[in-house]
Amino acid sequence: MILYDACRAMFGMTDLLRRAQGQTFEAFGFGPQECPHEVVASGAFWRLREYGEPAPAQSVLIVAAPIKRAYIWDLVPSSSAIRYILHQGFNVHFLEWLPAESTSEYGLSEYAASISECVARISRRGSGAKTFLMGHSLGGTLAAIFAASESESIRGLVLLSAPLCFQPEASRFRDALVSLVPSGLIDARPCPGSLLSHVSAVASPDTFIWSRFADAVLSGADHHARETQARVERWALDEVPLSGELVRQIIEWLYRENHFCGGNLKIDHKFIGPVTLTTPTLAAVNVDDEVAPIVSVKPFIEAMPIKDVRIVKIPGETGVCLQHLGILIGRKTRAKVWPEIISWMDSHGDPHAPVRRALNKHVGAF
Repeated sequence: MILYDACRAMFGMTDLLRRAQGQTFEAFGFGPQECPHEVVASGAFWRLREYGEPAPAQSVLIVAAPIKRAYIWDLVPSSSAIRYILHQGFNVHFLEWLPAESTSEYGLSEYAASISECVARISRRGSGAKTFLMGHSLGGTLAAIFAASESESIRGLVLLSAPLCFQPEASRFRDALVSLVPSGLIDARPCPGSLLSHVSAVASPDTFIWSRFADAVLSGADHHARETQARVERWALDEVPLSGELVRQIIEWLYRENHFCGGNLKIDHKFIGPVTLTTPTLAAVNVDDEVAPIVSVKPFIEAMPIKDVRIVKIPGETGVCLQHLGILIGRKTRAKVWPEIISWMDSHGDPHAPVRRALNKHVGAF
């Protein structure tokens, strides 16, 4: 524990250094350019954003990943998943997690309860209409955990590169991460973001180091790709401390013990897993993503009791810096996969909440 305390202090300073490096990128014009929004609700460790004017359209609640800043969803108008969804005529709400600066006793149950509060608020504002729930990476994992505990409260679940199953020897990243972090090491105090970045890089250097260099070389002649890479690097340096309890539970209960896929993850006094997730679900998986490979999604989806589930495989592409982010910022994904996601949502949407297609035929740049 003394060694962990020393690591926490060292990586806490590293957070400050990396954020300062990120601000240098921003000084050269590579900071985020988020679209206007209003904070309509908040809690001790979260904020709920609303984009655009309220309208009689189908709602989508996006759950951000708890690691790093949430603006990866809205880097710049040309690389913004939020703007794309807005331009398709949906009402967009966005749940972002606040940095765990001093208090960090919140775990999976508290994060699921926050999603529940936001879903209920959106439903009330929409005269009882159900919202879609969407999440990327661990944001998608949190969304799925909530959906497995309250499936009847949402219209559908969209998971983007979100790991759900953590079977031993199925994923090199999972096995390396579990071996690097001894059981019982992490406590409830705030966990520096750069500590998790470092552990992830050691667990999968191909993903977090070498593939980034290769992507930079392959994108050398592409101005848009070079600019996107610079913005992603700025985002990657924007470290924030996380709830130590959340990190402990994710590593122990999910990665090490695979409780969620095994059906014995206890949330709000009940056990949840694939058999309790009964809402229509679409899962998009990048075949070149080692963080959330197909083996971390398919067993869970196949164990769900409903037939209205679907997996969309996404090919990797250059110009995204990290393949794990390709679903949010990739140009090929924007052109080929996002229309499929929107079509799926339309087919599962509320017929009494018309989507304003006629007003949005000329979709802006993603």
